[in-house]
Amino acid sequence: METSELPAVFDGVKLAAVAAVLYVIVRCLNLKSPTAPPDLYFQDSGLSRFLLKSCPLLTKEYIPPLIWGKSGHIQTALYGKMGRVRSPHPYGHRKFITMSDGATSTFDLFEPLAEHCVGDDITMVICPGIANHSEKQYIRTFVDYAQKNGYRCAVLNHLGALPNIELTSPRMFTYGCTWEFGAMVNYIKKTYPLTQLVVVGFSLGGNIVCKYLGETQANQEKVLCCVSVCQGYSALRAQETFMQWDQCRRFYNFLMADNMKKIILSHRQALFGDHVKKPQSLEDTDLSRLYTATSLMQIDDNVMRKFHGYNSLKEYYEEESCMRYLHRIYVPLMLVNAADDPLVHESLLAIPKSLSEKRENVMFVLPLHGGHLGFFEGSVLFPEPLTWMDKLVVEYANAICQWERNKSQCSDTELVEADLE
Repeated sequence: METSELPAVFDGVKLAAVAAVLYVIVRCLNLKSPTAPPDLYFQDSGLSRFLLKSCPLLTKEYIPPLIWGKSGHIQTALYGKMGRVRSPHPYGHRKFITMSDGATSTFDLFEPLAEHCVGDDITMVICPGIANHSEKQYIRTFVDYAQKNGYRCAVLNHLGALPNIELTSPRMFTYGCTWEFGAMVNYIKKTYPLTQLVVVGFSLGGNIVCKYLGETQANQEKVLCCVSVCQGYSALRAQETFMQWDQCRRFYNFLMADNMKKIILSHRQALFGDHVKKPQSLEDTDLSRLYTATSLMQIDDNVMRKFHGYNSLKEYYEEESCMRYLHRIYVPLMLVNAADDPLVHESLLAIPKSLSEKRENVMFVLPLHGGHLGFFEGSVLFPEPLTWMDKLVVEYANAICQWERNKSQCSDTELVEADLE
């Protein structure tokens, strides 16, 4: 009797194991999460009503790939590992600018492949994410799509990020330094005096472009709008969350720190060599601390803040974060984050929400899914080459261009009527 019951017991154990595995899969892949249009935060105005009519993606469901697309971790991992699928190779020209401190800044310039929908000369000035550049697949995919929609694209290569470009001064890109981005924008304005600008920043690049626009009113001249995707708004607030293990942020912190260490060490001679005139606060002992660093905060404290002479990590994060500059931006501003972004803690999203409640020019877009710079679309398993993020940024830019065209036409009509009177 006991022997005959054993197979039934084993079958029950197998069934329980299968059920447990399925439960873990459902939980990890977040399969029960619904698809929905993004949450929108904005003030009711003529601009916001026009955007809702002109940008269908703002009111349509964002549908990620069925099997894995509702997991912010997988979206983030796929972005981090492969960037995009079947990424195109847009052809551009690399430009070099010598900065006042001897640093050599570079950016890549891509001409439009079609006429813009409003017929104007529009240039997208693009700032990539941390340690990224124009050769990254997600940047190539976005640039190709923007070119086909009539945009000239200028993409900043973060100082020290390109493996084949040597540093010519003891300085790398930092969290909020706008010098190189500003130099690129000034080059575009000088070279194409009739062009208008659409400013785009991804992740860390979002912080840089928002800070740049808010630093002085002159930086907003000829700017039609700005789009920031997946930034954290305040490094000072984010540093505490980056040391927490929920959503595996501490693990992501370690991975990004390891990547930063490799980049810094690849420029060891330019930054720490005996012949180099280093910043006074940067010492040889900082190099040894760099080897043992396991977080971005340790790297920032021991190396990055010293490039600009900040006395403390707190001062560095306060001064280099865009949060204190956002209220000075007067051009249309779209801030995009994903609710399941494992790098950006939900507490940081209070910053764009609060801003959108106070400023008519700001719209905050928060889809349920997308991870960090993922936003893949697809039916079941395989993602499409073009992401929801790529489409949204271009759609928003097109709408703003049309909005400005309509405003200018109305102004011209009013002038004609005034002359007739």
